[in-house]
Amino acid sequence: MRNKTHSFIKTKLIVIFCSILVVLIFFLKRTSISSSSSNSVSHSTTREKHYQNPKCPQQCTKLPTSLSDALVHYVTTEITPQQTFSEVSVSKRVLDKKSPCNFLVFGLGHDSLMWASLNHGGRTLFLEEDKGWIDTVTKKFPNLESYHVVYDTKLKDSIKLIELEKTEDCKSVSDPRDSKCALSLKGFPADVYETQWDLIMVDAPTGYHDEAPGRMSAIYTAGLLARNRFDGGETDVFVHDVNRPVEDEFSATFLCRGYLKEQEGRLRHFTIPSHRTRSGTPFCPADISRRF
Repeated sequence: MRNKTHSFIKTKLIVIFCSILVVLIFFLKRTSISSSSSNSVSHSTTREKHYQNPKCPQQCTKLPTSLSDALVHYVTTEITPQQTFSEVSVSKRVLDKKSPCNFLVFGLGHDSLMWASLNHGGRTLFLEEDKGWIDTVTKKFPNLESYHVVYDTKLKDSIKLIELEKTEDCKSVSDPRDSKCALSLKGFPADVYETQWDLIMVDAPTGYHDEAPGRMSAIYTAGLLARNRFDGGETDVFVHDVNRPVEDEFSATFLCRGYLKEQEGRLRHFTIPSHRTRSGTPFCPADISRRF
């Protein structure tokens, strides 16, 4: 018998994508109608030709491939994303305002197609530690963009690594490749560092056993990428699984309580401004009144 909880979550996810579809079709049709009404009578012959040609681009309301793939996938699969409907909704609200945008995701998972679809027209890049998993997912969904990355930390070292918050090297804002902080990830492809990311989701690497990489460096580097934006913008950073000690402590320490926007279930949402355009900005704001 199908698990009722998964079925409930799956149903709500389908509702999300159907809503996206309806809005998209409405927008395209409204644009088409508006364009037609603004044309003068002298263009009636052209409009008539368009009407007679069903393949004319100006009249096309075809659903983008990324959205149709997502709808079919989530309608037919019994595997649901790890985040709950309420948790997904937090990120979706931000994407509703910012997309199309640059969205960096630590981890390639069952929800990756959903994130790429919610950011339709933007760039969504996934950083994944398991090369075999990348091959499996991209074979099925070749339009997903992902990089294979390597982490050199161990979860069992997290207690020692959290002490780095006291060092000046880890409070200094710079390109992660130039940082002297041991938590900074320096081996990513160049465009990861050179892109101005509007959203960053930390939902990887593996972090549930001592020999796993843990998310210590991913959380720190996400915060550094946000602070180092040279366009002066803000970055929305999300950390999942904050019910676990590492995600809880490292997000509070390196993404800062003062930057916390909200928490829903196991997901925290931080809004981090660029420090490069604000000379003298402390690593964390002085106000730490927002407690977890």
